[in-house]
Amino acid sequence: MADEQHHAPGDGPHRAPHDDGPRQPARHRPGHRGTGPGPITPDGCAVEMYERLPVRDEPQVIAGAVPPGAGLLELGCGAGRMTHPLLELGFRVTAVDESPEMLERVRGARTVRSPIERLDLGERFDVVLLASFLIHTGSPEVRRGLLETCRRHVAPDGCVLIQREGEDWHTDVPRERPLGNGGLVRVASATPLGDGVNEVHVEYEFPDARWTQTFRSRPMDRPEFERALAAGGLVVEDYLTEDGTWVRARPVAG
Repeated sequence: MADEQHHAPGDGPHRAPHDDGPRQPARHRPGHRGTGPGPITPDGCAVEMYERLPVRDEPQVIAGAVPPGAGLLELGCGAGRMTHPLLELGFRVTAVDESPEMLERVRGARTVRSPIERLDLGERFDVVLLASFLIHTGSPEVRRGLLETCRRHVAPDGCVLIQREGEDWHTDVPRERPLGNGGLVRVASATPLGDGVNEVHVEYEFPDARWTQTFRSRPMDRPEFERALAAGGLVVEDYLTEDGTWVRARPVAG
């Protein structure tokens, strides 16, 4: 389970990374914060830490679920941890993130700066990718916006790939695992806030630096998850991994 990838959608202005206008200081979303060296995005992600994260088996899971060379819209690309391997596998990637500092790290893909829930490119893609547990945002309004963006951008015969949290993600705490290069990720706590939302606190430790990220997340079992997708005009076609964390969904006809 990829605990270290929790990258939430933002609510900043829609502006392409190459725009010449002055950059405004990042405004943290309620309940989202981060600490450590370098830029911190509005959702509490540390840009320099995300550059260090190793890719795991996610590109292979994606490649095994969609046609070779498909046009792929990656929502919440971060620093390109999955973008770059997907490009190497032959996919045509449009990478979306709200953070200009994250997008500056992405190479070889078309990039778009935008909050995910407000994105409207006027295009359809073979594959829309919503990874990093974004579906578990604590805000029902943001979740609806995420799913509407997925539905708006997927081709009629295309698919949406979604990464869910594991069933014990909020109860198996604290827990930790190595990241490579001497790094360690620790999910320190998941504290109930009410209305089914938890505040999750994650720590990342490397020999030369330490970061933290705190965010709000809503656990969803499979029936809850499938109901959320149905409300967004999507239906689950298949659970792609044994633990059920990767899902392929299709747009509902009509």
